[in-house]
Amino acid sequence: MDSNSVFPRISLLVFLFIYTAYNTVNAVKVFNIRDNNGIPDGKTDNSQALLSTWEKVCKVDGGTVLVPSGIYYVKSALLQGPCIGQTIFSVIWIEFNQVDGLSITGNGIFDGQGSSTWAHNGNHNAKASSTCTASLKLKFVWNSSIEGITSKNSEMFHLHVNNCDGIGISHMSILAPKESPNTDGIHVSSSNNVRVSNVNIATGDDCISLGPGTTNIDISGITRGPGHGISIGSLGKYPDEKDVDGITVPNCTLSNTLNGVRIKTWAPSPPSIVSNVTFQDILLKNADNPVIIDQQYCPSNSCSHQGDSRVQIKDVKFVNIHGSSSILDAVNVMCSKSMPCQGIEFSGLNIIMNGNGQPTTATCSNVNADFLGNTVPTHCS
Repeated sequence: MDSNSVFPRISLLVFLFIYTAYNTVNAVKVFNIRDNNGIPDGKTDNSQALLSTWEKVCKVDGGTVLVPSGIYYVKSALLQGPCIGQTIFSVIWIEFNQVDGLSITGNGIFDGQGSSTWAHNGNHNAKASSTCTASLKLKFVWNSSIEGITSKNSEMFHLHVNNCDGIGISHMSILAPKESPNTDGIHVSSSNNVRVSNVNIATGDDCISLGPGTTNIDISGITRGPGHGISIGSLGKYPDEKDVDGITVPNCTLSNTLNGVRIKTWAPSPPSIVSNVTFQDILLKNADNPVIIDQQYCPSNSCSHQGDSRVQIKDVKFVNIHGSSSILDAVNVMCSKSMPCQGIEFSGLNIIMNGNGQPTTATCSNVNADFLGNTVPTHCS
């Protein structure tokens, strides 16, 4: 079947600035896509207009691509230096690659129009995953920011941050139906010093997911629901995965989510480490599974589990996690038999059943978790 009949064309409704800079002291020059034959009718292919605009930006020491308000249809295109490395618009709908000092701002909308792909994209379908695209990807990008934009109805991830350092993401809206598979809001992998703040997310998969090799990540002020909550993982699926360290998740609200906060690893798995993680001041509103550590993660329920996870989880704190759960067993900590969790601590925990206010319970295995002070649940069973 022709791929264009299965996977839709993508439109961009934007008032969007894309700014790259060698040196911020240089005067910023603005290049308008409409001055390069860009047509915002939602039908005309603007790939060449975007390419022409980008080429002009790359010839100055600092520049701005201006996409004024309108609906722009853009096919895949290759945009490359000699500005700052290269920028690629290809397999991922829009990918920025090897850019230092990138700023994406505005009140525009990245509309992935992914609805016709979702039927092919369920149950972690590898073939579909290789064909479906993320709406926006940053790869080998440094000291950069995204602010104010909206992403909706992506084919897969809305925003993928990979092999980046020094990324700020704030005041975004990320939207997709509850039933849309694999439409993670923000996925971060192999990246350092990423700050995500004040983002509203409602999708069919993880609000934010952190993959292998993520370090020094701060996620705050997230408003989430529906979806699958905030996840570290899945981890341990592939050999030589890098460790995860220094994750803080404060001041978030999770409403009617399938999960709250969780860490998930495959079994069996190669060895790696997850350490120094804090989930703090999380408000739950009718969450299905508020707190999870799952070291036998298997999304399709078809795994043999012939062996244990060798991902070591240690020094994880759950502080002031409070609100309501849709299930009685609100805390579920299932650690690896061969690599038991270490330093798991709960304090200020207060999770009650939605509706009747009944105290919830906790189930744990292969861990000696500490429940400090007056907590609900009070202990592991």
